[in-house]
Amino acid sequence: MRKLTTRFMIAMAALVVVAGAASAQTLKATIPFEFRAWNHVMAPGTYRIELSRTTDTPVFEILNVDSGTAIALLPQAPVDPDKVWGTSGKGKLVFECASGSCALAELWGGPDNHYAYAFRRARLGKDETAVLREIPMQPAKGE
Repeated sequence: MRKLTTRFMIAMAALVVVAGAASAQTLKATIPFEFRAWNHVMAPGTYRIELSRTTDTPVFEILNVDSGTAIALLPQAPVDPDKVWGTSGKGKLVFECASGSCALAELWGGPDNHYAYAFRRARLGKDETAVLREIPMQPAKGE
């Protein structure tokens, strides 16, 4: 019985350490246009973006505050953030816009984050060019 109790206590301690190691950051942005995130079409509006990190791979929850629509996204790859972004001190959402539609391309959580994260999006057509649109993010206050 003592062995079982000891193992149980060790397992509980390990869970507490893992839960404490998980971190989250919540940001807010106003996106004035419709966009695609993975295969979801998201309406214009105010969004809460939560970056959760329980492993090496972050998970991003993107919630439309107005409609309550939410999606979870895994990034395709970490990338180096644009050097100019560091001077603003704010996180950024970057959208690739072409042929009248925009898709989430990158997300950077701000100066406390070493990487920006790229997301999968549709390939451009042969003669198609894209414009990048940056939307700043602010830290979200408790809601």
